[in-house]
Amino acid sequence: MSLMDDYLVVSELPAAPVERMLVAFRGWPDAGDAATTTLNYLLDATGALKFAEIDPEEFFNFAQERPRSTRSKDGKRHLQWPANEFFHWPGGENSAPLVFYLGTEPHLRWRTFSALVAELARQCGVRSVVHVGALLDAVPHTRNVRFTGSSSNARIQAAFDKRNIRTSNYQGPSGITLPMSESLVTKGISFTSLWGHVSHYLHATPNFRVSLGLVRNLSEMLSLPVDLQNLRAMAASYDAEVGQVIAGDEQLGNYIATLEERYDGGSGQSEMPDPAELVRELEHFLRAERGQDLEG
Repeated sequence: MSLMDDYLVVSELPAAPVERMLVAFRGWPDAGDAATTTLNYLLDATGALKFAEIDPEEFFNFAQERPRSTRSKDGKRHLQWPANEFFHWPGGENSAPLVFYLGTEPHLRWRTFSALVAELARQCGVRSVVHVGALLDAVPHTRNVRFTGSSSNARIQAAFDKRNIRTSNYQGPSGITLPMSESLVTKGISFTSLWGHVSHYLHATPNFRVSLGLVRNLSEMLSLPVDLQNLRAMAASYDAEVGQVIAGDEQLGNYIATLEERYDGGSGQSEMPDPAELVRELEHFLRAERGQDLEG
């Protein structure tokens, strides 16, 4: 049996080839839930319909990613397993059709999982995949959102270069996106990854501010007719709530001022940072601040 037969539940493949696919994963590549919020917003905006899903049985440790128990109005209990779903949008008047994949980064068998996604993409006629991610970074939320990205598609890479969306030189532990990109490229499908950088001291989710920037970039890149009004309102509300919290926390305000000075001085890194190191930096700064208060 093929990978498709073993692990995929497909209701019906798109009737006509769909050349583009948009991808986002929950988990490590989704800081502040910004990437999955982006994809959910686009799914709602386009009205894309689900046509396939991956059976999670072979790819997840359910003691680590536990299924959720829900109860319906009639009192029946249901289990919600880690979701890995594919959606199809037939396109608009001036927009080409799209396949969306919204999933959860698996724990097991990454090469098999990546080959599975790549095979379904091939069967749908996909020629270009765009992955949307979000990562923690030492960037102040008071500045424009930082983006990094790269593409095996020369046209998209040129567009990134024009917008000053730089390629990261990061080397270290990888998420699912790298093995997936390798599986896609071996099938002749180009792979693009676009990352929004989330201020590491902001724990409130979703981070609508970063999602707004991601949706803007994607709508321009893919010529998507997306109404941004609701997302702008959510981002403005998020910014207002963050501002209130910071106004009441002098130590955090001082830390952000330090980040702003570093960022404006051009010393901010364009590399994918180590989240643990960012947390240690913040904790060290706040401990130093508390020490100064005690001395005063």
